[in-house]
Amino acid sequence: MNKQVTLIVYGAEVLCPSCVNLPSSKEQYEWLQAAINRKFGENVVDYEYVDIHQPPENKQQQEFAEKIIEEDMFYPVVLVEDEIVGEGNPRLKTVYKALEKRGLEPASS
Repeated sequence: MNKQVTLIVYGAEVLCPSCVNLPSSKEQYEWLQAAINRKFGENVVDYEYVDIHQPPENKQQQEFAEKIIEEDMFYPVVLVEDEIVGEGNPRLKTVYKALEKRGLEPASS
């Protein structure tokens, strides 16, 4: 049985300077949701999108958003639980591996 895992994507409306030919952070967030739901099923991952320029009132998310800006990290930055699993152009294989490490199993077809 699958357990609930949290995936947070930190991004911005404006593309990061090194990510010119890539989809926007929001588009990559939606693409990740669709791909993960196809592989693992729906309702097993809690998804959250955080705009690094307008983070919510959550202090931990505000601090991480500031870190992304200060350290010039490529965004979107994808976290599974508290582990960074993708930056700039996240790889599905890496994200899947992180989810499986936390006990998720692919849904049966």
